[in-house]
Amino acid sequence: MRLERLYRRRVPADQVITPELTRACTELSHELRREIGLVITRRGTIEQVIVGNGRELMLSDASRYRAGPRFLRGVRLIHTHLHNGPLTQHNLTTLALLRLDLIAAIGVGSNGLPADIHVAHILPPNPQERVYAVWAPCAFHKFELEFDKFIEALESELGRASASHAVNQGREAAILISASTKARDDQEERLEELAELVRSAGLVVLETLTQRLHEIHPKYLLGSGKLKEVVIRALQRGAGLLIFDQDLTPAQVRAISEVTELKVIDRTQLILDIFAQRAHSREGKIQVELAQLRYLLPRLSGGSTALSRLGGGIGGRGPGETKLETDRRRIRDRIAHLERELTAFVRQRDQRRARRFRQKLPTMSIVGYTNAGKSTLLNALTESQVPVGNRPFETLDTSTRRLRFPRNREVIITDTVGFLRDLPKELMGAFMATLEELHDADLLLHVVDASCTSFDMQIKAVETTLSELELDQIPRVLVFNKCDRLAAEEVEVLRRRYQALAVSAVRPATLIPLTDFLAEATRDVTRVHPPSQPKPADSPARLTRGQVEVQ
Repeated sequence: MRLERLYRRRVPADQVITPELTRACTELSHELRREIGLVITRRGTIEQVIVGNGRELMLSDASRYRAGPRFLRGVRLIHTHLHNGPLTQHNLTTLALLRLDLIAAIGVGSNGLPADIHVAHILPPNPQERVYAVWAPCAFHKFELEFDKFIEALESELGRASASHAVNQGREAAILISASTKARDDQEERLEELAELVRSAGLVVLETLTQRLHEIHPKYLLGSGKLKEVVIRALQRGAGLLIFDQDLTPAQVRAISEVTELKVIDRTQLILDIFAQRAHSREGKIQVELAQLRYLLPRLSGGSTALSRLGGGIGGRGPGETKLETDRRRIRDRIAHLERELTAFVRQRDQRRARRFRQKLPTMSIVGYTNAGKSTLLNALTESQVPVGNRPFETLDTSTRRLRFPRNREVIITDTVGFLRDLPKELMGAFMATLEELHDADLLLHVVDASCTSFDMQIKAVETTLSELELDQIPRVLVFNKCDRLAAEEVEVLRRRYQALAVSAVRPATLIPLTDFLAEATRDVTRVHPPSQPKPADSPARLTRGQVEVQ
């Protein structure tokens, strides 16, 4: 009954808490030997009365209080501390994570009366990068603060800092996170690649945070303490996104989202977003949307697990479909529709391939890691105008051109989407129809960025992807691109070590050895097998299976 009476109290807008309400809380806390907490809105309404568990005070369901466009949540937490103790680190973490207007701990004296009051509040971004200010303790009966004016001034200061940050940056800011059990060098390489992807997506990278683990945390990926540090750091730096290098399970996304209201995405979701920005053709847009929907479907969740059980079955008939089940059904219907559209594009592509087969033209495909210069090389060889750019996944749509040699000989050369290590399964599935064209190639040009410090890893990643696509038996030649960025001695070492060709797509003179090689390699190739069918063992093609050796 005494707890219920607390709900009926109201606090004037200019006061943090009234003396009468404070005394009622400290006396009850002294009697129960538990902390008592009040969640109070700016209107002075007591929304929650919380009783501690003997160790700490847990604020339940903070998501019900939304801050909207403001930085603060619009509620304050006033609670008692036995033995007149100060604010704990748990209290300050709660203040920062939940973006409370203010947190105050009122000490309980030996007689149950209020003792000292300890206050803390969030700070605007500052050069010292302090997240909160902790006031010196003060005897409660001497404490004075015009709460409404204080909050108005704090909100105004936070708003100015936020506007200044938006003007200076002009783009969303992100903190990159990696929790890995692998070697440190591998972790750092992946983070560098992730940072490049993030910048390619038009975001600002504020900071990268890493954690080395013996085993991945099943709920948060990171340890729970480390995750709270990351969230506070993100609020400190003014970040709007947390981007994880590792793929998050649906359960991990939900668990992390319960800790923070910042947007949480993983590597796969970032790549899908980049693809959505870059897709221009109708077929490309369909493939990207299909991949996004397949990624989204298992990650849909409702307000509670109980809701998902409604709508059918024993004990569940009557209410009809829930919003969650309706969304899932619509996504499945949309996936089926897109798959039918994609099938039509596949038929059109098969018809084009059949025409090329009838003309008995040899076919080559350019493959390689993303941003290796494949489209630039296609333009240089065929004098085309395929869009290019120095960023990952600039090319999503397949481009096919004719490459002409002396004596009126021609070959078909195709540019494809770039590969990436650990390429998302959703993308591989959606782009499978496009990648099917590679099966009809007589020769694969594996283009490598020679200026990249981790080109060994990129070569391995492409070879792995080709093997997964069952393309590792098609003849291929290794072509080191961007060699103009290296010394001539380094280029020669690479060429001999990898039995490869060395070119620079922006310097036409370096392409002569490549075009001579391609002309010779495809001179006696005749198309005696239909597209997408295995070549017979006695095929007259003079190219050997596997890696082509370049003399």
